[in-house]
Amino acid sequence: MCVNNGRLSSLWTKLRNQKTKMRRLKVFVLCLMAFCILLLRHHYQVLYNRLGVRDLQAASAKFKALRYFWTLTTSTNLSEPRGYQHNQNGRWTGHGNEDQRGDEPAAPTDQDTVTFTLPDPTGPSGELHKRSFLLRDDATQFFVRTKSGATCFREGTDMAFLKVGERVQQTGVGWHKILHFPQEEMKRDQGQSSLGKSLANCTCRPGWHGPHCGIPTMIQHSNLPSKWRLMPRKVPRRVINAININHEFDLLHARFHELADAVDVFLVCESNFTAYGSPKPLHFLHFLLNGTYNYMRHKILYIFLDHFPKGGQQNGWIADDYLRTFLSYDGMSRVKGVRPDDVFLINDADEIPAREGILFLKLYDGWTEPVSIHMRKSLYGFFWKQPGTLDILSACTVAMLFSVYNRDGISLRRREYFTMPGFRAYEKKNGQILLKWSIGSPIHYAGWHCSWCFSPEGIYYKLISAQNGDFPRWGDYAEKRDLNYIKNLIRTGGWFDGSVGQYPHTEHKEHMYAPKYMLNNPQRYKYMLENPYAKKH
Repeated sequence: MCVNNGRLSSLWTKLRNQKTKMRRLKVFVLCLMAFCILLLRHHYQVLYNRLGVRDLQAASAKFKALRYFWTLTTSTNLSEPRGYQHNQNGRWTGHGNEDQRGDEPAAPTDQDTVTFTLPDPTGPSGELHKRSFLLRDDATQFFVRTKSGATCFREGTDMAFLKVGERVQQTGVGWHKILHFPQEEMKRDQGQSSLGKSLANCTCRPGWHGPHCGIPTMIQHSNLPSKWRLMPRKVPRRVINAININHEFDLLHARFHELADAVDVFLVCESNFTAYGSPKPLHFLHFLLNGTYNYMRHKILYIFLDHFPKGGQQNGWIADDYLRTFLSYDGMSRVKGVRPDDVFLINDADEIPAREGILFLKLYDGWTEPVSIHMRKSLYGFFWKQPGTLDILSACTVAMLFSVYNRDGISLRRREYFTMPGFRAYEKKNGQILLKWSIGSPIHYAGWHCSWCFSPEGIYYKLISAQNGDFPRWGDYAEKRDLNYIKNLIRTGGWFDGSVGQYPHTEHKEHMYAPKYMLNNPQRYKYMLENPYAKKH
């Protein structure tokens, strides 16, 4: 009897052990399944974000909309781009010789491409949308050489401690050979090499760093991995700033004044359609021709988009991407004398980079690419400062734009450069590891992003002009378009969904509150600098 009890006890123990093992096995299998599901979800997100699955959702419509560019991508010679011609309908498709508010738009029609004949202005202006722009070297004397042999950045050097000799650093002669892709090997111009290390240092003003006093604080505190090899150039790069314009004209004035001596040409693209596909007047062209922008006219290349892509009304992201694609393709085909190491900078109209950061890209060798910019975020005006920064890819060299991004500005704005077919070959040809870095940091702003920074009427126009893809599209709701409702949003800092953000306290005197031109013209920009509907205490 005792033996039987022992056997039963032993069998019961084994059975319990087996059940425990089975239970553990089930837990392991469930954990493994959960891990596989998470892994598959992660890989799907990677494919979705990097390999263009989201773009294939409306592939046929988008491919038809982009057929305008397929012939351009086969043209690899920048000095001789495939020219566009007038067709029988009078629609312009290219450039010419070398050397400018209405009612609520009607509902868009479902057509492949709606053409529009640009007014042919008489007089010396000619047809601005067909002209080319010749890039020239910047002759500004940014650096001065001292008797002790130091090369100092004028603006960043304390001249009271600087004994300036008679010899001033002159701008060198740049490489005037026009860039060819991909027939010729891209080589750095020996005449544009850095000025060389100097044993004598300069005495820097506050906000400037480095032996030459040319490194602004926003670069000094950035995550640039190659700060140790930064050196001034003999010949400055040329900077090309590409933007699309709708009705952000006050912000455009601020941009022009902020970047006046840092940018060599502004590619400003205007369409006779809103991002929603509704017809609209050419306001910027009107201002360009009536002299409003005469102070910057010599640096503006006017880009005219005369059609709206099919599929853009159903999927607004197609139209949103197409605006930047057309801007970079048409604009860069009309800029002459481009060199491989010139800088291409693309922004939205409400994104204004700080001058010091862009000037650094212009004057220094040794930084890597692509480059993003930490921008101070604001809503309705600079008085509603949002937490964090807008850190978005904005700049690269012309060589990278052509070799990696295939001349497409929207590709630069995305973060998929390392997955693009030409990246590894370009990196190998460049002879160094290319790492994305940001001008500025979360606490050292390098620009301003002022979202919805308009008068109530301007916000109303933005609502009805918005593309049909960023949902909810608040312009579709009549109550959201009411001017009194919009004024209340500006007063409280609220959003169209009824939420109200938590905003830190701001003062006009704080560093990087707003672009300097706005601060120097407070009456003109009062509605952006101060809350016009705040209750007075």
